[in-house]
Amino acid sequence: QVQLVESGGGLVHPGDSLRLACAVSGGTISRYAMGWFRQVLGKERSLIAGIAWNGLRTTYTDSVKGRFTISRDNAENTVYLQMNDLKPEDTAVYYCARERWPNGLGTDPRFFASWGQGTQVTVSS
Repeated sequence: QVQLVESGGGLVHPGDSLRLACAVSGGTISRYAMGWFRQVLGKERSLIAGIAWNGLRTTYTDSVKGRFTISRDNAENTVYLQMNDLKPEDTAVYYCARERWPNGLGTDPRFFASWGQGTQVTVSS
């Protein structure tokens, strides 16, 4: 069974950067699209960044475009989310996920099936 473990969250100030990592075990990521989601208390979890199975396409929700970058290291079976210029509204629990089927684009939240436990990111002055 695929297991995903996120790390790298924490408490930072506005304008700071963080790099989240998602280490995957029990299965490969190399043929799967991957994504990062976030959830604010009381709201639904939402897809904020996705990377296609071959790494050739990345997509972002508007609120993080130009600030966040998703990347993948298939050799390390790890996905990253570089977050720059963090804002208080980025405060959330961040989850990584793998799509259910191979060769996907990572653009449709309905296609993700395997999830990590989440890591808290808090942006506050």
